[in-house]
Amino acid sequence: MSRKDQMHETVRIALEKDGWRITHDPLVLPLGRRTLKVDLGAEAPFAAEKAGQKIAVEVKSFVGVSEITEWERALGQYMLYRFVLRRKEPERIIYLAIPPDAYKSLFNEEDEREFAEAENLKILIFNPEVQEVIRWIH
Repeated sequence: MSRKDQMHETVRIALEKDGWRITHDPLVLPLGRRTLKVDLGAEAPFAAEKAGQKIAVEVKSFVGVSEITEWERALGQYMLYRFVLRRKEPERIIYLAIPPDAYKSLFNEEDEREFAEAENLKILIFNPEVQEVIRWIH
């Protein structure tokens, strides 16, 4: 079984506080003979502006030895999961959940922001101290 990110439960609680119902922990996706596991699957059955939306969330805390190595790995996972979701569950949108310090560090340059926009990255910024969603970047 794959190891959960240390912020996994924090993001799960933050999503629940934000009105999401966790439907999968993890969300299992088939890719040929392999099985991929996105950290969380959720849907918003009640809130009017989110009703019926389905998301998948990959949680990353970026506490490894090298931030760039962690970033490369996170992007690879995100893009692979997005590809499979487009084929298997096109209504589900994938988000990369990261803490605010990682967001500030990874997206502080114009090139980095342009990359995120060009690749249509969906990001969820969460506050680990209060276990809440701070911002959704679509």
